Amino acid sequence: MPLTGPSLGMLRVLLVEDSPEDAELMCEQMLDSGLEACFERVESADELRDALTRFSPDIVLSDLSMPGFSGNQALEIVRSWHPDVPFIFVSGTMGEENAVAALHQGANDYIIKHQPARLPSAVARAVREARSAIDRQRVEAELMRAQRLESLSLLAAGLSHDLRNILQPLLIMPDLLKARTEDPQLHHLADVIAECGRRGHEMAESMLSFVRGSRKPSEHICIAHLFEAVELLLRSNLPDKVSLHLDVADESLGVDANYTELQQVLLNLSLNAIQAMPAGGRLTLRAAADVDGQGEDWLRISVSDEGIGMDAETLSHLFNPFFTTKANGTGLGLISCKRIVEGVHGSIHVDSTPGVGTRFDLLLPMREVAADSEAVDQPIAAGTGQSILVVDGEATRLSLLGNALSSQGYHLQLASDGAAALRWMQQEAMPALVIADAGSKLLSASHLLGEMASLGYRGPALVLEEADVTVPLAVFPPVINVHVLRKPLEMQQVFRSVAEALETA
Repeated sequence: MPLTGPSLGMLRVLLVEDSPEDAELMCEQMLDSGLEACFERVESADELRDALTRFSPDIVLSDLSMPGFSGNQALEIVRSWHPDVPFIFVSGTMGEENAVAALHQGANDYIIKHQPARLPSAVARAVREARSAIDRQRVEAELMRAQRLESLSLLAAGLSHDLRNILQPLLIMPDLLKARTEDPQLHHLADVIAECGRRGHEMAESMLSFVRGSRKPSEHICIAHLFEAVELLLRSNLPDKVSLHLDVADESLGVDANYTELQQVLLNLSLNAIQAMPAGGRLTLRAAADVDGQGEDWLRISVSDEGIGMDAETLSHLFNPFFTTKANGTGLGLISCKRIVEGVHGSIHVDSTPGVGTRFDLLLPMREVAADSEAVDQPIAAGTGQSILVVDGEATRLSLLGNALSSQGYHLQLASDGAAALRWMQQEAMPALVIADAGSKLLSASHLLGEMASLGYRGPALVLEEADVTVPLAVFPPVINVHVLRKPLEMQQVFRSVAEALETA
């Protein structure tokens, strides 16, 4: 029977079968049904292991009983090689008890040899299900990554305000210290404090800019001066057995970037290099002009060490968020470096050999690159103390929205249900904006806004809807200007929607 549904493309089918005749019949059955496939047959454990690596099958079809080798052993080998590759038993001796046991062990299906008509459809279904599972895992992994980065941006927003206040004394203290002493050593310590305070303050500003979706303007940076600042900050962190060497090919070398962010990159890479040399070694920062194959001028900054190096497996995960080889590491340093470098249209590369050392190369454009169209967009307007009432029964989202919008300069009132929101509105002044979850089971957003309208609320509302559920605007009171925002929420879109709703109020 011909197969229906989208084409699966050319399938690689691995047959674990000791009978060439049976294998040929199965191949003909699949090809006659319209499947496009190439086949390979094995009949021993060693042949199976070799074919899995060399042939990389999309599906495995296996007999249950073979001389000196069983289908159960084949299933165990396939599952240890790749747990997601579909595996179907095709046997003439499989009873109901064996079939149930095979499914419990991880087989996707079973076919009786003397009833092969179901084989093509079973193969197609198993392959489609396996591909859907892989796609789902990839989407879930991307979602998890996005949620982690979103959490990181919210954390940055919450910390930046307090961090700037804490760092203020570091910007004042150095001048006071210098005024009270002529000791050159204390003057040097004051310079270190001033540099750390300035850098910390600008990093806090950079964190807030990152959350708001805007970037600090770039400046022309003299690389020689940048290296000197990095040396000043590293000097107190250098172990006795580690030596620092700076090499700037041309004192006039410069690049357009954010000074604090580029300094942060070099410090991150340098501190990683120091930790990679527990027995000591040479840490080298080198800068030189470079020209690519198209004749474009680039600045190459290298940070190299003579440390323990990294293997291929570690290198493959190096820029993944939260991946770290350190017991107390966060796994965020290198991805932050990558973001900063790519933010100025540069690139970061790494070369490492276990037992020899590691070199990171930053390639930065020597000429100023025109900003992307997205970067030219007007920055999202920050709040000026407007009162926002957020009504959401999901505690995590309620807290995240409150923290994020507070960091933007809004005054937040949080309510976990509609009753609490109405009680607050009766006792306090009317808010400038209401944000309500459309999925509330106790009091829907439309009924909540209707009650608010009866209390005299005439401001705008931002309704949070599920991606697959649409609430018609006609159910909302006409006196309230309703804006809709789809979940899952992206905080930049929330900020933009809030600003737009308040502008139309």
